[in-house]
Amino acid sequence: MKKHRLVSGLALLTIAIGLGGCAKTSAENTSNNWGTIVKEAKKEGDVKSVGMPNSWANWGGTWNDLKTQYKIFHSDTDMSSAQELQKFKSEGTSKNAPDIGDIGINVAPSAEQEGLLAKYKTKYWNQIPSWAKDKKGYWSAGYTGSIVFITDKKNVKAADAPTSWKQLASGKYKVAVGDVSTEAQAQYSILAAAYANGGSEANLTPGLNYFAKLQKEKRLSTVDTTIQNLQKGEISVAVMWDFNAMNYAHQIDSKRYKITVPTDGTVRSGYAEVVNKHAAHPYAAKLARSYILSNKGQINLAQGYARPIRSNVKLPESAQKKLLPESAFKKVYHVKNNNTWNKTTLKLGQLWQNKVLGAK
Repeated sequence: MKKHRLVSGLALLTIAIGLGGCAKTSAENTSNNWGTIVKEAKKEGDVKSVGMPNSWANWGGTWNDLKTQYKIFHSDTDMSSAQELQKFKSEGTSKNAPDIGDIGINVAPSAEQEGLLAKYKTKYWNQIPSWAKDKKGYWSAGYTGSIVFITDKKNVKAADAPTSWKQLASGKYKVAVGDVSTEAQAQYSILAAAYANGGSEANLTPGLNYFAKLQKEKRLSTVDTTIQNLQKGEISVAVMWDFNAMNYAHQIDSKRYKITVPTDGTVRSGYAEVVNKHAAHPYAAKLARSYILSNKGQINLAQGYARPIRSNVKLPESAQKKLLPESAFKKVYHVKNNNTWNKTTLKLGQLWQNKVLGAK
Protein backbone atom coordinates (compact mmCIF):
# COMPACT_ATOMS: atom_id res chain seq x y z
CA MET A 1 0.00 0.00 0.00
CA LYS A 2 1.20 3.44 -0.84
CA LYS A 3 2.14 5.69 2.07
CA HIS A 4 2.63 9.41 1.51
CA ARG A 5 5.68 10.10 3.59
CA LEU A 6 6.01 13.84 3.51
CA VAL A 7 8.18 14.83 6.43
CA SER A 8 11.44 14.78 4.49
CA GLY A 9 10.06 16.56 1.45
CA LEU A 10 12.04 19.77 1.71
CA ALA A 11 15.17 17.95 2.77
CA LEU A 12 15.07 15.53 -0.16
CA LEU A 13 14.33 18.30 -2.60
CA THR A 14 17.30 20.27 -1.30
CA ILE A 15 19.57 17.25 -1.72
CA ALA A 16 18.27 16.81 -5.25
CA ILE A 17 18.85 20.39 -6.38
CA GLY A 18 22.10 19.51 -8.10
CA LEU A 19 20.64 16.51 -9.89
CA GLY A 20 19.09 16.49 -13.34
CA GLY A 21 19.49 18.85 -16.23
CA CYS A 22 18.45 22.44 -16.79
CA ALA A 23 17.51 21.99 -20.41
CA LYS A 24 14.54 23.63 -22.06
CA THR A 25 11.33 22.34 -20.53
CA SER A 26 8.74 20.29 -22.39
CA ALA A 27 5.43 20.40 -20.51
CA GLU A 28 5.58 24.15 -19.92
CA ASN A 29 5.86 24.82 -23.64
CA THR A 30 2.96 22.64 -24.72
CA SER A 31 -0.47 23.83 -25.82
CA ASN A 32 -3.41 23.99 -23.42
CA ASN A 33 -5.93 23.67 -26.25
CA TRP A 34 -8.04 20.62 -25.46
CA GLY A 35 -8.20 19.37 -29.03
CA THR A 36 -4.44 19.57 -29.31
CA ILE A 37 -3.96 17.85 -25.95
CA VAL A 38 -6.13 14.90 -26.99
CA LYS A 39 -4.53 14.61 -30.45
CA GLU A 40 -0.96 14.76 -29.17
CA ALA A 41 -1.64 12.56 -26.13
CA LYS A 42 -2.91 9.82 -28.43
CA LYS A 43 0.30 10.12 -30.43
CA GLU A 44 2.38 9.81 -27.26
CA GLY A 45 0.37 6.73 -26.30
CA ASP A 46 1.85 6.39 -22.81
CA VAL A 47 1.65 8.05 -19.42
CA LYS A 48 4.08 7.28 -16.61
CA SER A 49 3.02 8.09 -13.08
CA VAL A 50 4.71 7.91 -9.69
CA GLY A 51 2.82 7.26 -6.47
CA MET A 52 -0.43 6.46 -8.29
CA PRO A 53 -0.84 2.66 -8.17
CA ASN A 54 -4.10 1.02 -9.23
CA SER A 55 -5.07 0.10 -5.68
CA TRP A 56 -4.75 3.60 -4.17
CA ALA A 57 -8.00 5.62 -4.39
CA ASN A 58 -9.01 3.50 -7.38
CA TRP A 59 -6.46 5.03 -9.73
CA GLY A 60 -6.85 1.83 -11.70
CA GLY A 61 -10.30 2.95 -12.83
CA THR A 62 -8.89 6.10 -14.39
CA TRP A 63 -5.94 4.37 -16.04
CA ASN A 64 -8.32 1.84 -17.58
CA ASP A 65 -10.53 4.66 -18.87
CA LEU A 66 -7.55 6.39 -20.51
CA LYS A 67 -6.59 3.15 -22.21
CA THR A 68 -10.13 2.46 -23.43
CA GLN A 69 -11.04 5.99 -24.53
CA TYR A 70 -7.70 7.37 -25.72
CA LYS A 71 -5.46 4.32 -26.28
CA ILE A 72 -3.03 5.66 -23.69
CA PHE A 73 -1.17 2.97 -21.78
CA HIS A 74 -0.09 3.50 -18.18
CA SER A 75 2.72 2.43 -15.88
CA ASP A 76 3.41 3.44 -12.27
CA THR A 77 6.21 3.31 -9.75
CA ASP A 78 4.79 3.54 -6.24
CA MET A 79 6.61 5.90 -3.92
CA SER A 80 6.10 8.63 -1.33
CA SER A 81 5.50 12.30 -2.12
CA ALA A 82 9.07 13.27 -1.31
CA GLN A 83 10.43 10.46 -3.47
CA GLU A 84 8.14 11.48 -6.33
CA LEU A 85 9.52 15.00 -6.37
CA GLN A 86 13.08 13.77 -6.10
CA LYS A 87 12.35 11.54 -9.09
CA PHE A 88 11.07 14.56 -11.04
CA LYS A 89 14.35 16.31 -10.32
CA SER A 90 16.79 13.46 -10.77
CA GLU A 91 15.43 12.28 -14.12
CA GLY A 92 15.55 15.79 -15.58
CA THR A 93 14.66 15.77 -19.28
CA SER A 94 15.47 12.10 -19.82
CA LYS A 95 13.08 9.77 -21.63
CA ASN A 96 12.46 8.07 -18.28
CA ALA A 97 11.13 11.23 -16.65
CA PRO A 98 7.76 10.59 -14.98
CA ASP A 99 4.80 12.50 -16.35
CA ILE A 100 2.52 12.92 -13.36
CA GLY A 101 2.55 12.32 -9.62
CA ASP A 102 0.19 12.41 -6.65
CA ILE A 103 1.60 14.45 -3.74
CA GLY A 104 0.31 15.83 -0.48
CA ILE A 105 -0.55 19.49 -0.86
CA ASN A 106 1.69 20.45 2.06
CA VAL A 107 4.76 19.74 -0.12
CA ALA A 108 3.24 21.16 -3.31
CA PRO A 109 4.42 24.73 -2.58
CA SER A 110 7.97 23.42 -2.16
CA ALA A 111 7.74 21.62 -5.49
CA GLU A 112 6.55 24.82 -7.14
CA GLN A 113 9.36 26.86 -5.60
CA GLU A 114 11.92 24.30 -6.80
CA GLY A 115 10.61 24.69 -10.36
CA LEU A 116 9.58 21.06 -10.70
CA LEU A 117 6.00 21.53 -11.92
CA ALA A 118 4.24 22.68 -15.07
CA LYS A 119 1.22 24.97 -14.94
CA TYR A 120 -2.08 23.55 -16.15
CA LYS A 121 -5.38 24.64 -14.62
CA THR A 122 -7.81 22.49 -16.67
CA LYS A 123 -11.36 23.64 -17.37
CA TYR A 124 -12.44 22.63 -13.85
CA TRP A 125 -10.23 25.19 -12.12
CA ASN A 126 -13.03 27.41 -10.82
CA GLN A 127 -14.75 24.40 -9.24
CA ILE A 128 -11.81 23.67 -6.95
CA PRO A 129 -11.88 25.43 -3.54
CA SER A 130 -9.21 28.08 -3.00
CA TRP A 131 -7.53 26.22 -0.13
CA ALA A 132 -6.91 23.25 -2.44
CA LYS A 133 -5.01 25.00 -5.25
CA ASP A 134 -2.36 27.59 -5.94
CA LYS A 135 -3.19 30.75 -7.84
CA LYS A 136 -0.96 30.10 -10.85
CA GLY A 137 -2.09 26.59 -11.71
CA TYR A 138 0.95 24.58 -10.68
CA TRP A 139 -1.05 22.31 -8.39
CA SER A 140 -4.58 21.52 -7.29
CA ALA A 141 -6.05 18.72 -5.23
CA GLY A 142 -8.04 16.00 -6.94
CA TYR A 143 -9.41 14.44 -3.77
CA THR A 144 -9.39 14.86 -0.02
CA GLY A 145 -9.02 12.89 3.16
CA SER A 146 -10.22 13.71 6.66
CA ILE A 147 -8.92 12.37 9.96
CA VAL A 148 -11.27 9.86 11.64
CA PHE A 149 -11.26 7.13 14.28
CA ILE A 150 -11.68 3.46 13.43
CA THR A 151 -12.64 1.13 16.29
CA ASP A 152 -12.36 -2.65 16.20
CA LYS A 153 -15.51 -3.84 17.96
CA LYS A 154 -13.80 -7.14 18.76
CA ASN A 155 -11.53 -5.21 21.10
CA VAL A 156 -13.73 -2.29 22.17
CA LYS A 157 -17.48 -2.28 22.77
CA ALA A 158 -19.36 -0.37 20.07
CA ALA A 159 -20.88 1.85 22.77
CA ASP A 160 -17.36 2.84 23.86
CA ALA A 161 -16.12 3.74 20.37
CA PRO A 162 -14.90 7.35 20.61
CA THR A 163 -16.78 10.06 18.74
CA SER A 164 -14.58 12.95 19.92
CA TRP A 165 -11.02 13.62 21.01
CA LYS A 166 -12.38 14.21 24.50
CA GLN A 167 -13.89 10.72 24.57
CA LEU A 168 -10.76 9.22 23.11
CA ALA A 169 -8.73 10.75 25.94
CA SER A 170 -10.93 9.18 28.60
CA GLY A 171 -11.02 5.65 27.14
CA LYS A 172 -9.31 2.53 28.47
CA TYR A 173 -8.06 1.16 25.13
CA LYS A 174 -4.80 1.75 23.31
CA VAL A 175 -4.66 4.23 20.42
CA ALA A 176 -2.57 3.77 17.26
CA VAL A 177 -1.48 6.69 15.06
CA GLY A 178 1.36 5.24 12.99
CA ASP A 179 4.80 6.67 12.34
CA VAL A 180 4.69 10.42 12.97
CA SER A 181 8.22 10.91 11.68
CA THR A 182 7.39 9.76 8.14
CA GLU A 183 3.67 9.35 7.50
CA ALA A 184 1.38 12.21 6.47
CA GLN A 185 -1.61 10.39 7.94
CA ALA A 186 0.03 10.37 11.37
CA GLN A 187 1.17 13.97 11.04
CA TYR A 188 -2.30 15.18 10.19
CA SER A 189 -3.62 13.17 13.14
CA ILE A 190 -1.46 15.27 15.45
CA LEU A 191 -2.68 18.42 13.72
CA ALA A 192 -6.32 17.33 14.17
CA ALA A 193 -5.77 16.74 17.88
CA ALA A 194 -4.08 20.13 18.12
CA TYR A 195 -6.93 21.87 16.33
CA ALA A 196 -9.54 20.22 18.57
CA ASN A 197 -7.65 21.59 21.54
CA GLY A 198 -7.07 25.14 20.32
CA GLY A 199 -3.98 24.69 18.14
CA SER A 200 -3.12 24.96 14.45
CA GLU A 201 -0.35 24.12 11.98
CA ALA A 202 1.70 26.88 13.61
CA ASN A 203 0.99 25.59 17.14
CA LEU A 204 1.06 21.83 17.54
CA THR A 205 1.67 21.97 21.29
CA PRO A 206 -1.95 21.09 22.21
CA GLY A 207 -1.76 18.03 19.97
CA LEU A 208 1.61 16.90 21.30
CA ASN A 209 0.42 17.39 24.87
CA TYR A 210 -2.68 15.36 24.07
CA PHE A 211 -0.70 12.34 22.93
CA ALA A 212 1.91 12.80 25.68
CA LYS A 213 -0.93 12.23 28.16
CA LEU A 214 -1.86 9.00 26.39
CA GLN A 215 1.79 7.94 26.50
CA LYS A 216 1.98 8.60 30.24
CA GLU A 217 -1.11 6.43 30.69
CA LYS A 218 0.52 3.70 28.57
CA ARG A 219 -2.32 4.01 26.06
CA LEU A 220 -0.28 4.95 23.00
CA SER A 221 0.12 1.92 20.75
CA THR A 222 3.32 1.32 18.81
CA VAL A 223 1.51 -0.87 16.25
CA ASP A 224 1.54 0.54 12.72
CA THR A 225 -1.87 1.44 11.28
CA THR A 226 -1.85 -1.07 8.42
CA ILE A 227 -4.70 -3.18 7.11
CA GLN A 228 -2.77 -6.29 8.15
CA ASN A 229 -2.56 -5.20 11.78
CA LEU A 230 -6.23 -4.25 11.81
CA GLN A 231 -7.18 -7.63 10.41
CA LYS A 232 -5.06 -9.46 12.99
CA GLY A 233 -6.83 -7.58 15.77
CA GLU A 234 -3.69 -5.84 16.98
CA ILE A 235 -5.37 -2.42 16.90
CA SER A 236 -8.21 -1.35 19.18
CA VAL A 237 -8.63 2.23 17.98
CA ALA A 238 -6.64 3.93 15.22
CA VAL A 239 -6.52 7.47 13.91
CA MET A 240 -6.30 7.66 10.12
CA TRP A 241 -7.62 9.12 6.87
CA ASP A 242 -11.29 8.39 6.25
CA PHE A 243 -10.56 6.82 2.85
CA ASN A 244 -8.10 4.39 4.43
CA ALA A 245 -10.46 3.55 7.29
CA MET A 246 -13.37 2.93 4.92
CA ASN A 247 -11.24 0.95 2.50
CA TYR A 248 -9.71 -1.26 5.20
CA ALA A 249 -13.05 -1.90 6.88
CA HIS A 250 -14.70 -2.94 3.64
CA GLN A 251 -11.81 -5.21 2.70
CA ILE A 252 -11.86 -7.00 6.06
CA ASP A 253 -15.42 -6.88 7.41
CA SER A 254 -17.44 -3.69 7.58
CA LYS A 255 -19.58 -4.99 10.45
CA ARG A 256 -16.49 -5.47 12.61
CA TYR A 257 -15.52 -1.80 12.67
CA LYS A 258 -17.05 1.47 13.70
CA ILE A 259 -15.74 4.58 11.95
CA THR A 260 -16.42 7.94 13.58
CA VAL A 261 -15.53 11.54 12.82
CA PRO A 262 -14.37 13.46 15.92
CA THR A 263 -17.09 16.00 16.59
CA ASP A 264 -14.69 18.41 18.30
CA GLY A 265 -12.41 18.73 15.29
CA THR A 266 -10.96 16.98 12.27
CA VAL A 267 -8.53 18.09 9.57
CA ARG A 268 -9.31 17.79 5.87
CA SER A 269 -6.48 17.95 3.38
CA GLY A 270 -5.90 17.04 -0.23
CA TYR A 271 -3.59 15.29 -2.61
CA ALA A 272 -2.53 17.05 -5.79
CA GLU A 273 -1.95 15.39 -9.15
CA VAL A 274 0.95 17.40 -10.54
CA VAL A 275 2.46 17.50 -14.01
CA ASN A 276 6.23 17.15 -14.16
CA LYS A 277 7.85 20.20 -15.77
CA HIS A 278 10.05 17.78 -17.75
CA ALA A 279 7.36 15.17 -18.45
CA ALA A 280 8.39 12.67 -21.14
CA HIS A 281 4.74 12.59 -22.27
CA PRO A 282 3.48 16.09 -21.44
CA TYR A 283 0.22 15.91 -23.36
CA ALA A 284 -0.72 12.57 -21.84
CA ALA A 285 0.06 14.07 -18.43
CA LYS A 286 -2.24 17.02 -19.09
CA LEU A 287 -4.98 14.76 -20.40
CA ALA A 288 -4.68 12.55 -17.30
CA ARG A 289 -4.85 15.52 -14.93
CA SER A 290 -7.91 16.87 -16.68
CA TYR A 291 -9.60 13.47 -16.73
CA ILE A 292 -8.98 13.03 -12.99
CA LEU A 293 -10.96 16.23 -12.39
CA SER A 294 -13.73 15.29 -14.82
CA ASN A 295 -17.02 13.87 -13.56
CA LYS A 296 -15.96 10.32 -14.41
CA GLY A 297 -12.50 10.77 -12.91
CA GLN A 298 -13.97 12.13 -9.70
CA ILE A 299 -16.41 9.22 -9.53
CA ASN A 300 -13.50 6.82 -9.97
CA LEU A 301 -11.83 8.34 -6.90
CA ALA A 302 -15.03 8.06 -4.88
CA GLN A 303 -15.24 4.40 -5.82
CA GLY A 304 -11.84 4.17 -4.12
CA TYR A 305 -13.23 5.77 -0.91
CA ALA A 306 -11.58 9.15 -1.59
CA ARG A 307 -13.78 12.27 -1.44
CA PRO A 308 -13.72 14.14 -4.78
CA ILE A 309 -12.50 17.72 -4.64
CA ARG A 310 -15.35 18.88 -6.87
CA SER A 311 -18.47 19.01 -4.72
CA ASN A 312 -20.79 19.50 -7.72
CA VAL A 313 -20.20 16.02 -9.15
CA LYS A 314 -23.26 13.81 -8.79
CA LEU A 315 -22.05 10.47 -7.48
CA PRO A 316 -23.86 7.21 -8.24
CA GLU A 317 -25.27 5.41 -5.22
CA SER A 318 -22.49 2.81 -5.39
CA ALA A 319 -19.88 5.55 -4.90
CA GLN A 320 -21.86 7.46 -2.27
CA LYS A 321 -21.92 4.34 -0.11
CA LYS A 322 -18.12 4.35 -0.04
CA LEU A 323 -17.92 7.81 1.53
CA LEU A 324 -18.84 9.01 4.98
CA PRO A 325 -21.79 11.43 4.72
CA GLU A 326 -20.84 15.10 4.74
CA SER A 327 -23.23 15.57 7.67
CA ALA A 328 -20.82 13.53 9.83
CA PHE A 329 -18.23 16.31 9.65
CA LYS A 330 -19.22 18.81 12.31
CA LYS A 331 -16.01 20.80 12.73
CA VAL A 332 -13.47 20.71 9.89
CA TYR A 333 -10.13 22.50 9.72
CA HIS A 334 -8.19 23.30 6.57
CA VAL A 335 -4.52 24.21 6.82
CA LYS A 336 -4.32 27.97 6.35
CA ASN A 337 -0.63 28.14 5.46
CA ASN A 338 0.91 25.13 3.71
CA ASN A 339 4.40 26.64 3.92
CA THR A 340 4.11 26.88 7.70
CA TRP A 341 2.74 23.34 7.91
CA ASN A 342 5.54 22.00 5.71
CA LYS A 343 8.16 23.55 8.00
CA THR A 344 6.35 22.19 11.04
CA THR A 345 6.29 18.63 9.70
CA LEU A 346 10.05 18.76 9.18
CA LYS A 347 10.44 19.11 12.95
CA LEU A 348 7.55 16.89 13.94
CA GLY A 349 9.46 13.60 14.16
CA GLN A 350 11.89 15.02 16.70
CA LEU A 351 9.14 16.83 18.60
CA TRP A 352 7.18 13.57 18.81
CA GLN A 353 10.23 11.73 20.08
CA ASN A 354 11.03 14.33 22.74
CA LYS A 355 7.64 15.55 23.88
CA VAL A 356 5.47 12.45 23.41
CA LEU A 357 7.47 9.24 23.42
CA GLY A 358 9.76 10.70 26.08
CA ALA A 359 6.89 11.75 28.30
CA LYS A 360 6.89 10.19 31.80
